[in-house]
Amino acid sequence: MSDPIRPAGPKIIAIANQKGGVGKTTTTINLGAALAEKGFNVLIVDLDPQGNASTGIGVVPEERDMTTYELLLEDIPLGEVIQKTTIKNLSIIPATVDLSSADIDLISNEKRSFLLHDALRQPAIDAFAFDFVLIDCPPSLNLLTVNAMVAAHSVLVPLQSEFFALEGLSQLMLTIREVRQSANPSLRIEGVVLTMYDSRNNLSQQVENDARDNLGDLVFQTLIPRNVRLSEAPSYSMPVLDYDPNSKGAIAYRALAQELVGKNAKRAA
Repeated sequence: MSDPIRPAGPKIIAIANQKGGVGKTTTTINLGAALAEKGFNVLIVDLDPQGNASTGIGVVPEERDMTTYELLLEDIPLGEVIQKTTIKNLSIIPATVDLSSADIDLISNEKRSFLLHDALRQPAIDAFAFDFVLIDCPPSLNLLTVNAMVAAHSVLVPLQSEFFALEGLSQLMLTIREVRQSANPSLRIEGVVLTMYDSRNNLSQQVENDARDNLGDLVFQTLIPRNVRLSEAPSYSMPVLDYDPNSKGAIAYRALAQELVGKNAKRAA
């Protein structure tokens, strides 16, 4: 468990939505890169067995000897699993397909929901001086996602600007409430960010209006556009901020990082 005499550690944000294809990993990579560009020291924790965050940030499979699987199930020290990336101020704990068996492997562990919480609160993390830890969750509400929510201070929800987008939120909100009641009373919703937004499309505008009507200030002002550069960047194993720094996608994620930092500064004041 965390040590009450230790200084405050990094802000830990789980990026979660049980629906696939909503821009969750894209948001993790590019928000992380935008925060790093602003001078913050950022750690990405790849908690998705597909390992797309690891690939998208340039960590090839051959370089993933120590991963989130070893961190959770083999009690490996943080220093052995954290890897620097080619991006200044950005590190990662990578993932491989081994993580797909974690639910089964964890089921008999009585602390199964707290393993990531305890791993990220090892005193050793202080030496890295991280400002933010972003956890890329799998596209399901499984034990890995619960681990992320128990470990996190807040949950950021990417929401695709498409029909039925809001309907899938109810189960996610219920899971957040259950985690808050059972394991992490201070967990809150960091915000909802609308992704794949097309301002020329009436449906995108309708989804935005519905989201703001239902969720109010929880919805970030920043909209992440549907942008070909955002789609291309992962195939080159880099964030869009490096692939095309002046693209609409890069500009949007810089704005999201600024809005996130501003929100947290207001709360801290």
